[in-house]
Amino acid sequence: MATKGPVRVAVIGACPVTATELGRLASHVRSLSDVGSLARKLPGSSILAVSVHGRTRIQGSIVGLHPVFYARVQGVDVAADRADVLAAMAGASINEETLAVRVACGRLLPAPLSHEPLWEGVSVLAPDNCLVWGDERAHETRWWTPPAPEQSLGEGAGKVREVMAAAMEDRGPGEGRLSTDLSGGMDSTSLCFLAARKTPDLLTFRTAEADVTNDDALFASHSMGALPTAEHLVAPQEDLPSIFTDPGSWASTEEPYPFIRTGAQTRYVARLMAKHGSRRHLAGHGGDELFTPLAGYLHKLLLHRPGTALKHVRGYSALKRWPLAGTTAALLRPGSVRSWWQDQAAGLTAPPPPLRRPVLGWGLWPLRASPWVTETGIELARTAFLRTAVETPRYAEDLGQHQLLLILRSSAFLHRLLREPFARESIHLDMPFFDDRLIEAVLAVKPEERSDPWRYKPLLSEAMRGVLPDMVIGRSTKGEFSEDVRIGIKGNVPALLDVFADSRLAARGLIDADRLKSNLLAPQRNTTILQDIEYLLGCESWLRAVEASTPTHLGGA
Repeated sequence: MATKGPVRVAVIGACPVTATELGRLASHVRSLSDVGSLARKLPGSSILAVSVHGRTRIQGSIVGLHPVFYARVQGVDVAADRADVLAAMAGASINEETLAVRVACGRLLPAPLSHEPLWEGVSVLAPDNCLVWGDERAHETRWWTPPAPEQSLGEGAGKVREVMAAAMEDRGPGEGRLSTDLSGGMDSTSLCFLAARKTPDLLTFRTAEADVTNDDALFASHSMGALPTAEHLVAPQEDLPSIFTDPGSWASTEEPYPFIRTGAQTRYVARLMAKHGSRRHLAGHGGDELFTPLAGYLHKLLLHRPGTALKHVRGYSALKRWPLAGTTAALLRPGSVRSWWQDQAAGLTAPPPPLRRPVLGWGLWPLRASPWVTETGIELARTAFLRTAVETPRYAEDLGQHQLLLILRSSAFLHRLLREPFARESIHLDMPFFDDRLIEAVLAVKPEERSDPWRYKPLLSEAMRGVLPDMVIGRSTKGEFSEDVRIGIKGNVPALLDVFADSRLAARGLIDADRLKSNLLAPQRNTTILQDIEYLLGCESWLRAVEASTPTHLGGA
């Protein structure tokens, strides 16, 4: 927080900037229209609130890791970083339509529907917008647009490296230790090696895998050897709670927790890190979304450089086994944001789509209702889809840029909830891949250069050349954890059945408890069903907490 004359500035979240530097930036603000320039100079990801001559402006991070909610309370528009707190202040009731959409589509639900508050009368500020007060009323105004993708891979890699290195300079906690994930993947390993430049005695952490064919351990061990002054913790499988342990123990009124199957493991890790003195933990969440290519850029490339576009199409088709007919149709008819949501409404109860399919439209993956969702829930979800089709704009004019922002916003809003179990242990969970300036640096690179089908995360690998061991830079595999899931679900089905024995969602007519039970007891459970059940557990636990109590305060920014 800083004050310069009539200007008061506050940041809430992961913003590694000193009060002195914040005051210097505040000194250049003459009116609320200058706040955008100040925001673009702030590192990290945070909520920014500024008052100038008594007028106020507030905005969140550009992909929703730190969202802003607002509601009208006793004749005044009030903003907060938690929707449930506002709902309690306003006496708001549950929004049945929003709850039905979450139940029907689970964790695959993309923005903006994934961001909609679960209470009537509570709104969420669009990540592109700021909220400006005029007396007791507040209105949304757009302040941010994505940068033009004009840089080459080499130029962009240099900027990405610069931004990531600068972000690590002041990431350490005021007291206690800095810790990082070191799974063996390129994302967490990049953060680890950059942090070690400033904090060579940092604490690293990874969990051992259940599947011996998972090669994360090989790359992690090699990286650990290159950081001899760090302390390395490895949690063996026998010490970890299994997947879906204590599935009914989660209770928070903030949002349905989307990672319940690993909830007991996350709490174990947070306690372990706290025991070893960690007060800030760097996690690699968001790296996959930020650096793994999405193919929407092929539309524009096909118009301007058809030869290069066709080479990329052939590469993706060979690697991902895209069907020729479906790929050609998607390239020739990309549709629109409106038609994408209309298609999801029409196909909500259709058979599952093929696993091998190109993602070339204005959405991401096709949405299908879980088999236990009732007709009531399905119709409410369809209504929400059709409303969204009319109301939702593009996030960027370029389809490739739109896709990147869409997947980042859909993911960040969920991953922010991982902060809660760490906050209970007085640890700030930090996710630098969702930093605003880093996202802008990636968006500024030509999509066809950061999206090479023959290379694994080409932009990140170029940015980290000379920072990471060559072995990690050259990695082209990714760890696979289905064995962990199979072991966990085998022993915890009875506990899952207990959670839904007296389902509050069923009492509201949104799920059929018998159909859910049949799916849980089926001998062949696929991972899609387990993902749906996981988020359904979050919705059930959230609803029970809301019906039973006032808002819980289980974590901070």
